[in-house]
Amino acid sequence: MTPILTRFSAAAMLLLCLAFLSGCATPIGVNQLSPREAYQDAYANPLNSGVLSDQSKYVLNRYDMLKKNHKEPALTIVALHEKALHDDRCDILYALAECSYLYGSQLRDSLQAEEQKLAPDYFLLSVLYAYYFIRGERSQERLNIFDHRVRAAIDIYNFGLWQAFENSTTEELVLEAAEHQLPLGKISITLDTKQFPWKMEEFKKVLPANKFAVRGVSVCNRTAGIGLPLIAIMKKSDLPVPVTAILRVEGDLASLNAGTACASLELYSARDSSFINTKEGIAIPLESDFTTPLAYKMEGSSFFDLSLGAFLGKELNKIPDGLYMAESYSPGKIPIVLVHGTASSPAWWVELLNTLTADRKIREKYQFWYFVYTSNKPIVISAAELRDALNEKVADLDPLEKDLALQQMVVAGHSQGGLLTKLIAVDSGDNLVRALTGKDLASLDMPEKKKAKLDKLLVVKALPFVKTVIFFSTPHRGSFQSKTWNRNLVRWLITLPANLVETSIGMFDYMTDDVKKLLGGKKNILTSADSMSPDNPVLKALAEIPLAPGIRGHSIIAVDGDGDPKLGDDGVVKYSSAHLDGMASEFIVKSGHSSQLNPLAIDEMRRILVENLTASRNKLNGP
Repeated sequence: MTPILTRFSAAAMLLLCLAFLSGCATPIGVNQLSPREAYQDAYANPLNSGVLSDQSKYVLNRYDMLKKNHKEPALTIVALHEKALHDDRCDILYALAECSYLYGSQLRDSLQAEEQKLAPDYFLLSVLYAYYFIRGERSQERLNIFDHRVRAAIDIYNFGLWQAFENSTTEELVLEAAEHQLPLGKISITLDTKQFPWKMEEFKKVLPANKFAVRGVSVCNRTAGIGLPLIAIMKKSDLPVPVTAILRVEGDLASLNAGTACASLELYSARDSSFINTKEGIAIPLESDFTTPLAYKMEGSSFFDLSLGAFLGKELNKIPDGLYMAESYSPGKIPIVLVHGTASSPAWWVELLNTLTADRKIREKYQFWYFVYTSNKPIVISAAELRDALNEKVADLDPLEKDLALQQMVVAGHSQGGLLTKLIAVDSGDNLVRALTGKDLASLDMPEKKKAKLDKLLVVKALPFVKTVIFFSTPHRGSFQSKTWNRNLVRWLITLPANLVETSIGMFDYMTDDVKKLLGGKKNILTSADSMSPDNPVLKALAEIPLAPGIRGHSIIAVDGDGDPKLGDDGVVKYSSAHLDGMASEFIVKSGHSSQLNPLAIDEMRRILVENLTASRNKLNGP
């Protein structure tokens, strides 16, 4: 060994020893990661980390383009595009999708206006490359369900659609036919609304659902698939409609390059369509979001003002009393009417609505309505308003009674709303009149005008189109909270409209002694608190009236605390008051009075609705 080599070897050995002793890392080695860090590292991509995935880096490295991509991303995309035209390996398309999306994001965030204008073109390119990759027409290499690039490519496609069609000024989506001259190729896009139940002119704006983070509900319900979930706001009603958009591309990469490619931007109602079909007849699930449109509707909503102030009559409801639809009318779907409780509003049904609309079986067979009422009025008056509203709505929507689904209506009421619900589902005869006055209607010696009013309020006939009723925490025999001192306090605090005060006082002379005692004097107004008193003879009589023939009833009863539930209560209503004989089912849930928020109670309502579909199957001609 020569002295030079000996000195070199000794120096190398010395350096290695020094590196070892100093603890320096070798140029190639490993670092330890936690499971979470390992997952994030393995699946990093432009969407979740703002970097290219290892799979895309592999492709760039194959063509010695890694450094070029850092310095000149646009030229790298051009070069990679050229490779894809002559090389049928599908991983090039995936790399193009990631590179285009990442570069589009960089342009979007640029401070230069001219660069910002280019961003939508690159996002649209990312959509097209992702579509070609998913379709897999250019390669013999078959994709499989274990290849996470497939899901990542679908996400790039979905989110790319958002940013390709977003107006940077208004942040609304521009969904229209147009020809797009792209940095690489040209494509002509048409708007396809053949499967869409509305006209585009009916909407005032369309927003991407992914743009908003939901708050205030337990779960944001989304279904995984292909397409961009949208919130489409209707002009007349301001109703937000859940919609999904997809871009179906005709022609291959060569067609795009030659400028002859075309595509159709297709719109679907998320409530009506869960799948689309390929030319080969393969059903592909649509991505959808049902929670965000609902939460968007509730943002700043006046529903939250329909509470204590309105109950006390100190302020007018910002939303007039009446029947409203949570969605546009859909013939063939059974209405579910939700009736809120005392000092409450439809906002208290949002958790239930969010959960049930996410269920495909419920969503495709039912539509949701809700009834708004000022809950300080006597219950029989609010119930009469509910009957009138339902009769008018059904007659308006289906005057010829051709929609069989409307004749299978489900009504669900919480607390006082449950009492209103029962008063549309019984044939009372003179029972309620007798409980109030001690006589039947014909025997009462009163002016015909008053007798007609009493007839409207207390001689009840079940609505023929209501077939199922669901009672949540309903005080059929009154609430122990409606004690004398409580009712007197409410009466002192409450302000009723003059016409209701006149009605209450005008009927006093015809009431039984028990009812007069309940009121405590002629000048005392009758409120919903009196209506829900355990001492109210009318309420006692209503509790004993069975549901009309052909109507199925279900009770969901809340009991808070341990012990025998049949001896318990929910803080407002005792089990013994909420229980009714003759119900098709009774479900006891451990909960406070707001049982309509409880997930177990909501799931019980789902069970009831699914069972109801089976009972209605022959009439609706559907599975």
